Amino acid sequence: MEKEHFEILLEHMRSEFRAVAAGHESLRQELGRKIDDFRDEVNDRFKVVDTQILALNYKIEAVDEKLSNRIDAVETKLSIKIDAVAQDIAEHRADTEVHRAHG
Repeated sequence: MEKEHFEILLEHMRSEFRAVAAGHESLRQELGRKIDDFRDEVNDRFKVVDTQILALNYKIEAVDEKLSNRIDAVETKLSIKIDAVAQDIAEHRADTEVHRAHG
């Protein structure tokens, strides 16, 4: 009787172990699916962010080009004006020296 009881108990433990193993496998598969879903969602979001970054880079480059062109234009205008002022000063100095010499 004791041997039969032990065999029944052993079979019950085997059955419980199989149930635990099956549950573990089920959880492993579910976790794998969730990880795959999460990976897909993250990849999709990164694609959106990458697209937005590329668009922003394009806009930044366009603004940079416009600003560079404007700065170049301002520098050219200022250079012309500075040269004109320098010429006026030189002419004024020459005129002043002529008046001093005759004066």
